[in-house]
Amino acid sequence: MPQNISFDANEIIWRSQKLINAASSRYRITTQVARRAKRLRDEQFDRDDELTMKPVIRAVIEMSDELSEPEIIVTD
Repeated sequence: MPQNISFDANEIIWRSQKLINAASSRYRITTQVARRAKRLRDEQFDRDDELTMKPVIRAVIEMSDELSEPEIIVTD
């Protein structure tokens, strides 16, 4: 059984704001989060895992954690 990982809504908002502030364009960071979330969702369906966290929330968390390494967040 998958482990449910919960994050406080305020933490998600804070992380989202951190991403937006670090980005050069709101549109660009929004599309990057959407692409990451879609990839995470597809990977989750391929593995037949149960949903433990919504893909968009997971993408925001991962990308905000990667802010310490700006070369990871690449513009397309």
